[in-house]
Amino acid sequence: MKEKAGRAPLSKDVALQLCEEIRQEKAGRPFTQCWGCVKFSKGDPTKMCLSSAPGYRGCKLINERHDRAP
Repeated sequence: MKEKAGRAPLSKDVALQLCEEIRQEKAGRPFTQCWGCVKFSKGDPTKMCLSSAPGYRGCKLINERHDRAP
């Protein structure tokens, strides 16, 4: 997955914070992107979606939330 033009990399701390916020919102809903990500990565951030692209831009949900922020 290539990084889109104009998208600045995220710090690991920001990416993990956004991930946690999104997972809390989706808590209790099985078979969501977050559920699968955490289940198959076993909670290891290096194996989570956010780590699958440079600059912690591998998760669509994190990218959308960060790019919407003022």
